[in-house]
Amino acid sequence: MKQFDAIIIGFGKGGKTLATELAQHDWTVAMIERSEKMYGGTCINIGCIPTKALIHQAELAAQKQGLSFEEKKADYRKAIEFKNNVTTKLRQKNYDNLADNKNITVYTGEGQFVSPEIVRVTTKKEMFDLTAKHIFINTGAETVIPPIEGIQDNPRVYTSTTIMELEELPRHLVIVGGGYIGLEFASMYASFGSEVTVLEGFSELIPREDRDIAANVKEVLEKKGIRFILNANVQSIHDKEGLASLTYKDSKSGRSNTIEADAVLLATGRKPNTEHLNLQAAGVQVNDRGAIIVDEYLRTTFPNIRAIGDVKGGLQFTYISLDDYRVIREDLFGDKSRGTTDRDPVSYSVFIAPPLSRIGMSEEEARKKNLEIKVNKFTVGSIPRVHTIGKTEGMLKAIIDVKTKKILGCTLFCPESSEIINIIAIAMKTGQDYTFLRDFIFTHPTMSESFNDLFK
Repeated sequence: MKQFDAIIIGFGKGGKTLATELAQHDWTVAMIERSEKMYGGTCINIGCIPTKALIHQAELAAQKQGLSFEEKKADYRKAIEFKNNVTTKLRQKNYDNLADNKNITVYTGEGQFVSPEIVRVTTKKEMFDLTAKHIFINTGAETVIPPIEGIQDNPRVYTSTTIMELEELPRHLVIVGGGYIGLEFASMYASFGSEVTVLEGFSELIPREDRDIAANVKEVLEKKGIRFILNANVQSIHDKEGLASLTYKDSKSGRSNTIEADAVLLATGRKPNTEHLNLQAAGVQVNDRGAIIVDEYLRTTFPNIRAIGDVKGGLQFTYISLDDYRVIREDLFGDKSRGTTDRDPVSYSVFIAPPLSRIGMSEEEARKKNLEIKVNKFTVGSIPRVHTIGKTEGMLKAIIDVKTKKILGCTLFCPESSEIINIIAIAMKTGQDYTFLRDFIFTHPTMSESFNDLFK
């Protein structure tokens, strides 16, 4: 049995960055990754990078007018090739960054606990045990597969991972689920030229957002040709004469309907990837959602084992995984002043067109807390910058505490929102009054200068 100072299960953002940090402190590190296609983790291979690469290519494709569907399919194939080249390059770079380090050994196989300090690795050729005092679980999350009749081994049914391997643009794509992931793919495929239908089981889209924001998002996406069917509970999906035949029931009327499509995307949420870890052998507990339970320093119920990133539940963002690394770094080698309890507020972006970004409270959340608030909002068309780029749809909204003058939350549904939301985040994290942005001197014409008016 080979002994290391640390074992990291999963080659994600937080884990790979931690591996390099530990190696710099002369720790010997075993990095276990079950697939050679996942070196670098979800973000690089099946998440942020490939989806945003495709979204960018889709926006370029949408600018072309008068193309036939065959020409749109050709553009899509080129976009998939571009995405594959990007991910392949980054995957190899990530592998080399660790494999070339004398203190790090990369094992390609599945890791499973035998005890709190022993991990069994099963590769394509052999099985062996590794031991370490410190073990870090960084196995990410996986798509929730709902119990819908006919989806198992159905060649027309895809997840957010497998659909990005589809080289033929579907003429009609049905997306099951109207959450953030569903909306990103809906916007992308509509821009490529697919007919897109979104089936949402609830009576409203993106329930985390205020209703005026959600309504504006729906309106903008409908103008792209996306069709939304709410209260649609999918009953079955069958492969029928080269098409997916999908049956859903309207939860209000009780009526059943059938819709046909070239492809069906399951955008039904993600869950922590813990099923094959044999956590009970290590004394590591999970909550009722299957997420690993951790304290503010990311220690599990067995303290020498920690969890990083999506596998512990909560916000599923690459930058949260990276900050998990910082928490562990400071706990192991620093002054232990950093924890997970002082992160809020954390911003996020949904890369539809235009992107939707938010930080802090919504108006509804603030009112439920009985806070005395002022709500400022205006449409994107009043910003000079958007007229120079021809993108005038969307809205901006800010929630301000009347008593403290602090920014409680902000939602930006506009071009470049994924960049400028960070300005709001900095103002909030540093405790600035809203007047700081109201009176700040921004360059012109830019999206950020809209804050002068938003916080007026």
